Amino acid sequence: TLGTQTDYRDGEAQTDPYSPEYIVRSGSVPEILTLATLTWGRGLPAGQAEMEIIDRIREKHAWEAALPPMDSPSNIAKRLKMMEAMERKEWAYREEEIDKLQKAQMEVFKKLLQRREENQNELNAMRLNDHWQKHQKAKEEKMRKIQHDCALMLRKLIAKRKNWMGKLERRDIIREYNDFGSQTYAPLSRIGFFPDNNSDYYAVKNYYLNTFAGLCELEKSAPPSIFPMKIKAPKPKCIITKTGYIKRSGRLEVVLAQVHQ
Repeated sequence: TLGTQTDYRDGEAQTDPYSPEYIVRSGSVPEILTLATLTWGRGLPAGQAEMEIIDRIREKHAWEAALPPMDSPSNIAKRLKMMEAMERKEWAYREEEIDKLQKAQMEVFKKLLQRREENQNELNAMRLNDHWQKHQKAKEEKMRKIQHDCALMLRKLIAKRKNWMGKLERRDIIREYNDFGSQTYAPLSRIGFFPDNNSDYYAVKNYYLNTFAGLCELEKSAPPSIFPMKIKAPKPKCIITKTGYIKRSGRLEVVLAQVHQ
C-alpha cells in the first residue's frame, strides 16, 4: 500500500471550507441582525407588530447604554433599581402579549364552536326533514287508503240503494254492450267464468289430420309411390296370453332383466 498513489488531487475530494454569511466586527452591534430571523410570510413584509418589536429592541439597546457603571455602591443600587423597573416592565409587556394571545385563541375557539353548532343545526334540520318526509309519506298512504275505502263503500251504498226494495233488476243488454267494463266483455271468475277452459278455441283444427276418416281420404288421394316401405309389427318382449294381455309375471321378468343390465 505504500507504493499506491491516486491519480487525483486531494483538493478535488475536499468539501468547501466554512464561510459565515456575515462577520461582526468587535465592539459593534449591527441593528440589521435583529431582522435575521424574519422571512417572507413570517414577519416580512414587516407590519405593525414587527415595527413594535423593532422599537422595543431599540429602546432596550438605549436602556443598556444608559445603565450606570458598577464602580460605586450608589451606582450599583441605581443599576439594580433600573433593572428591577425594566424587569417589571418586561413582565407587564409579557402579560399583555399573553392576554392578546388568549383573546385571539378565544376568538378562534368561538368561531370553531359557532361553526360546529351551525353544522349540528344543519344535521338536525336534515334529520327533521327526513323524519317529516317519512311521516308525510305515511300520511299520504293512509289518506289514499281511506279514500279507496270510502270510494268502495260509496259504490256499495249506491248499488244497495238502487235495489233498496230487494227487487232484482232486469238485464239491460244495450247498456252492457255499450260499457266495455261490463260482464259481457270482462266476466269475473267468481261468477263461474274461467277463460282458460276455452283456451283451445282458436287452435287450428284440420279435418285430414285430426280424424280417422280424414286420414283415410288423405291416404287414398296420395300416390302409391310415397308408400314403398313396409312396417312390421314388433315382436312382444313378454309372454302374451291368448286373449292378448301380458301377465304380471312377464312384466316383472322384463323389469328384472332391465335392472340386471
